Amino acid sequence: MLEARNLTKEYPAPNGPLPVLSGISLTLARGDAVAIMGPSGSGKSTLLHILGALDTPSSGSVTLDGTDPFQLTEKDLAAFRNRCVGFVFQDHCLLPQCSVLENVLIPTLVQNASAGAGPAARPSGFVERARLLLDQVGLGQRLDHRPAELSGGEKQRVAIARALIREPVLLLCDEPTGNLDRKSGEAVAALLLDLHARQKTILVVVTHNVELAAHFPVRYELVDRQLHSLR
Repeated sequence: MLEARNLTKEYPAPNGPLPVLSGISLTLARGDAVAIMGPSGSGKSTLLHILGALDTPSSGSVTLDGTDPFQLTEKDLAAFRNRCVGFVFQDHCLLPQCSVLENVLIPTLVQNASAGAGPAARPSGFVERARLLLDQVGLGQRLDHRPAELSGGEKQRVAIARALIREPVLLLCDEPTGNLDRKSGEAVAALLLDLHARQKTILVVVTHNVELAAHFPVRYELVDRQLHSLR
């Protein structure tokens, strides 16, 4: 379960603190799929980064399955994010020198590095899971291709597979269709929800795209630094 309580976020500015989020609370369980809408600059990405422990709130709390990530050491926090949270960004952030399969396996290499092991020590189960995920996103025949050989929609599908490789509790997507044409965006939205249904993650997508948000059973809007239900 994901629980956010009374989150606020302020950034320092020359004329005093700049408020971005104010008193935001949200409770989501496994299987929930939520879209958070709002215009650019409304604080959607800031909220997503706090939920994923990439940024800290000015006040308030976040827990995921009972763990408060902001109480962890820096090392334990990195391990927590790697194990429990998957991220999909507007820019797919694939490594151009790596194959499709290698890009999906990157989160598993972090675990090996922290254990002092090289890539050869990567559990074979992760390789099989990566192949399965790539098959599920329709790229099972493209394992050895480089990102430059893929379309924008295909790159984003690789990014989704990479986000799911560690079987995270929480999947966070920041404008996942923002760089795609309408047809590719529709395909990515359908894929996200299909994989979410199979994996029983907590899925949170932030977007200004009304058509993308319409795919989600639960929708919120971030307005004037506060979250409002659109149900």
